[in-house]
Order: sequence, then C-alpha cells, then structure tokens
Amino acid sequence: MANGNLILGIDPGTNIMGYCILRFKNSNYKIISIGSLKLNRLNSHLEKLNGIVEFMQKLLLEHKPDVLAIEEPFFGKNVQSMLKLGRAQGVVMAIAMAQQIPIVEITPRRVKQSVTGSGSASKEQVASMVGVITGLDISLLDADSTDAAAIAISYTLQKNHATTSVKKVKPKNSWEAFLRDNPGKEVK
Repeated sequence: MANGNLILGIDPGTNIMGYCILRFKNSNYKIISIGSLKLNRLNSHLEKLNGIVEFMQKLLLEHKPDVLAIEEPFFGKNVQSMLKLGRAQGVVMAIAMAQQIPIVEITPRRVKQSVTGSGSASKEQVASMVGVITGLDISLLDADSTDAAAIAISYTLQKNHATTSVKKVKPKNSWEAFLRDNPGKEVK
C-alpha cells in the first residue's frame, strides 16, 4: 500500500470521539495509539468542537498520518444529534485538510462488513475482531476506540481490494435518498 501505511481512524462524536493510529505494512497491523477523547465534561457545543480542534492538531503533529479514515455521516432520527455529529466530523476533516491529509469516508455498515464479514455486526463483534486482527487486548478499551480501529482497518481492507481508490458505498438511508424520497423537505 503505497502512501497510506499510517492510518488515522476516527469515530467522530461531540461527547466521546474514538481515535486510532494504525500502521499497516506487509499485511501486518500495529496499533501505534488508540483511545477516546472525552468531551462530555465540557458545557457548550463550541467548547467541545474546540476540544476536538486542539486534540486533532496535536495528534496530527505527533503522528503525521498518511490518510484519515472517518466514519461517514448517516441519516438519523434525531436531527439535533445528527447536526452535532456533522459538526464534529466537519471539524476533524477541516483539520486534516489544512494538513493536506487525504480523507476517506466509510459508512458504518461498510466498516462492520469489512472487519467482521457482516454489515449488521454488533459493537462487541467489531471490537472482538479488532482484537483478533491487531493482537491488541481490547478489554480495557471502550467501543469508540475499537470503532476507530475498525474504521482504520476497514480502510486498509478496502484499499487492498480496490486498485485505484476506496469505493464509497452510499447507504440506503443517506441524506440524498431522504431528499429524493421526500421532495419538498430540503432546508431552505
């Protein structure tokens, strides 16, 4: 895998954001750094976004990843939560773009499918497979951390199967599908 053997996987969130720096070389996986940024102690949404900015700047400066693999936004029932998540994703992506780091978005279903073989796998199954694939003891990690690792692993698996680029799979419940199925509902 030319250009892309150090992957930053991000499971975005405004309360808890999972991250994983994964080295992939010669079909071997090594987790360099993994954890979660806990922002739920901060009072305002802007403070949380600022926390993400500061954390991402330090993480990118320290590790200099070749690519950012981030979970793609998905349509949810709670509009406020979806907006906040979108802001968190946007902040992470803007920081990476400022550092000229390529960005790949991967749907949650594709991550599960790549890592476990099933697009409907549970978080526990995903975490278990992250442990199997990387040899990491996942017992002390939270789901956000293992999800970030799964996103990074998914990128490598998709990259190995696609010769030119990672294929972006649109979920059935994407924003475009919602607008197509609900004409007149777009925000004005």
